[in-house]
Amino acid sequence: MRTLYLFGSAAPPVFEVAEAVEDAQARGWDVCLGLTPTAARWLEADLPALKELTGHPVRSEYKVPGEPDVWPPADVILFAPATFNTVNHWALGLTDRFVVGVVAEGIGKRIPIVAMPCVNAAYVQHPAFDRSVETLRGAGVTVLYGERGFVPNQPGERRPYPWHLALDAVTTTARHPEPPAGA
Repeated sequence: MRTLYLFGSAAPPVFEVAEAVEDAQARGWDVCLGLTPTAARWLEADLPALKELTGHPVRSEYKVPGEPDVWPPADVILFAPATFNTVNHWALGLTDRFVVGVVAEGIGKRIPIVAMPCVNAAYVQHPAFDRSVETLRGAGVTVLYGERGFVPNQPGERRPYPWHLALDAVTTTARHPEPPAGA
């Protein structure tokens, strides 16, 4: 069975992660769930059920050096929802968060990676965001942002998060990973 690392940061769609896990499993993926520390705190009461659902520990912290890895190797990684903070940290190579460290290293390991932001229209006005999206795309990450992905909403506005687009892209990207720009 192919392994999907599903990573999420603290944006409202993270509360729907169990449904995303079930959808991915129905598509044939063994899912390992990783969360930013804040997302893990938001889902704290659900973590035992998420561990049972995935069959793997839910991780939000780095393991101690020398400890065995509790997850199988990833065939593909999906980072959704990816917040403004997460996208910018990742593009800058700031790996103080476990999930950001894994995707940053995943670029170098050439693991196919899909990211779908969840940011509002005010955040995307900051010039760092577009630069970060372009940096990640240039590194070979499939970033689902804009017309065929996540379209920013107004601050405080809630629209359905397009999980299906992210999971469709996982399947496509796992078969045909995007090479980094210039490769």
